[in-house]
Amino acid sequence: MNENQSLPASCIIVAATPIGDVNDASPRLCAALQQADVVAAEDTRRVRALASRLGVHIAGSILALHDHNEGERAGALISQAKSGARILVVSDAGMPTVSDPGYRIVHGAIDEGVRVTALPGPSAPVTALAVSGLPSDRFAFEGFLPRKQGEAERTLKELARDPHTLIFFESPRRVHATLSLMSEHFGGARRAVVCRELTKVHEEIMRGTLAELVDATQGDVLGEITIVVQGASQSVNARDHVQAVLALVDEGMRLKDAAAQVAEATGARRNDLYREALKAR
Repeated sequence: MNENQSLPASCIIVAATPIGDVNDASPRLCAALQQADVVAAEDTRRVRALASRLGVHIAGSILALHDHNEGERAGALISQAKSGARILVVSDAGMPTVSDPGYRIVHGAIDEGVRVTALPGPSAPVTALAVSGLPSDRFAFEGFLPRKQGEAERTLKELARDPHTLIFFESPRRVHATLSLMSEHFGGARRAVVCRELTKVHEEIMRGTLAELVDATQGDVLGEITIVVQGASQSVNARDHVQAVLALVDEGMRLKDAAAQVAEATGARRNDLYREALKAR
């Protein structure tokens, strides 16, 4: 479908909306907002405001579809699509289903044999990856870490050896704490990028090691945050750096602190260095 074509009937259409700059809205999105029989939006106020800024009129009905009600409303929307309706699904920003509502309705529509298509467009994870300067040939989007620290630490421990570039969303209130955990479990020398307010007037991109970014985010951080972290180097082996840990211990440093210092310098995992040093003592 180009901007001059009609939306297909009996279809679920997931559409990307701007992540900041409204000018990133595609002509196809503008046409879809005007033509859809139902616009299922994460926030109905935001989609109305978006339409107003784009100068388009939403003629169809507008329905809230968010994390708390998607399970209840997906079935009815799929039934409407089966009956010929054109259902447009949009989130507050970016592509639905990517850390946003939409998965249940897409999954259910596929199970019911209802056509599903997409109007591509802005995506915060891909935009952050593109400007990060980190390897983009292999990457994994991890979304938000669990809110409980113990669960977040377990997740990071599982990801510590992953060779893919890793992409995360984070709340500005938690970004410093999250970077601190990443530095602890990935090693402070791991390269990373913090992207704030992508495509907006106050866009900011901070690059450095995890240790450097921990220091850089100690003050107030505002806006939408995406974190991109370099994948694990397969060449970093804790056993190769055990002697450096033991040398620091011989100089009077505690083993735990020595392991942390060598981890920050080499990118090896602190816990692995600590364990291997204990074996070697």
